[in-house]
Amino acid sequence: MAHRAQRRADLQLRIADAITAFAGSMRFVYIHAVLFTVWMIFIEADPWPKLTLIVSLEAIFLSTFVMVGQNRQAAFQQAKADHDFTEQELELKTNTTLTREIHVLTTELRRRLVEDAAR
Repeated sequence: MAHRAQRRADLQLRIADAITAFAGSMRFVYIHAVLFTVWMIFIEADPWPKLTLIVSLEAIFLSTFVMVGQNRQAAFQQAKADHDFTEQELELKTNTTLTREIHVLTTELRRRLVEDAAR
């Protein structure tokens, strides 16, 4: 059940990503420029109430798709930051352990050299 919901959510997110990618392209701009021009010249007279409604609805949906994409990006960045933090903590612990071991070895080496010199 959870797997099915995850697949469905992934499909919805992929669709939102595809729409956002298309809406952020110059092709989208050109298509809209042509459609708006045709609508304004041939389909509806000034003040274009239906066109205004359509454009307003489109803006609502496009802004929603952009926010979905931003939320996904933020979640990805947070997961990456958490992973990086964990990795850095592990690396710091490893470096601290190695530094302590090197200090012990250096101290022991110095002690042996001093003892050998004293003999």
